[in-house]
Amino acid sequence: MRDRVPVVVQGSGRRGRRAGLAGVLWAGAELIVTVGVVVLLLVVHQVWWTNRQAAAAAQEQVQALERAWGEGPVVGGEAEVGAGADGGGGGGPVVGPEPSGPADSGAAPAATRAARPAAGPSERDRAYAVLRVPRLGLVVPVAQGVDKRAVLDKGYAGQYPGTAGPGAQGNFALAGHRNTHGEPFRYINRLRAGDELIVDMRGRRYTYVVGKILGETTERDTGVIAPVPRSVVKPDQGYSEPGAYITLTTCTPEYTSKYRLVVWGTLLKSS
Repeated sequence: MRDRVPVVVQGSGRRGRRAGLAGVLWAGAELIVTVGVVVLLLVVHQVWWTNRQAAAAAQEQVQALERAWGEGPVVGGEAEVGAGADGGGGGGPVVGPEPSGPADSGAAPAATRAARPAAGPSERDRAYAVLRVPRLGLVVPVAQGVDKRAVLDKGYAGQYPGTAGPGAQGNFALAGHRNTHGEPFRYINRLRAGDELIVDMRGRRYTYVVGKILGETTERDTGVIAPVPRSVVKPDQGYSEPGAYITLTTCTPEYTSKYRLVVWGTLLKSS
């Protein structure tokens, strides 16, 4: 009877270890791809979908305002413009789109108010005017406050509390998104001195003309929205005489909120 010779299979343990390592690498690759797809979808939603959604809703609001203006007076009046705390000086509101605007802390001077009944809490975020910027082809509704959820994320331009009403003496100061959520102020860096900024309200039109542009300042530079707008960070930028001003503010550089871009204009005519 022959003795059996044991057969030894070489490298079976090594192949097993290789297979296990390959499985781990494959699972890791799948996880990375999955995470990448999720991140991509989030970016698409934030950058593309929110723009479409907010821009469409904002244009519907413009059309609704224009229809309402053509139908005669609104029962109960429109929202008050420019009521609230004084927008100038240091330590005041943050300049530009922020999570919420500052709370009102008192009545503004009479010259900064529009002669309309006061708004109730439910009316504070309603659009009451339309801003038109012919050079940019921009038509955007204007509402009170700079709260992101209630105003800016709707694709609106928001009026800083306490700043003057359209056409009034003082500073009619607005904030708007530069990127996402309709990004109405994305291209205000393209504005030049002499460009028109038109504000329409029921039965009235105020035409401002761009005078000065401050390419970059800090978010705490509240001087840019003061009644006589002048940067407190760059004191050589701004105005020194009382007048009827408009101010547009947004974030800069694009896709960041590190600094603020400011465009100033002065009232040319009203009709």
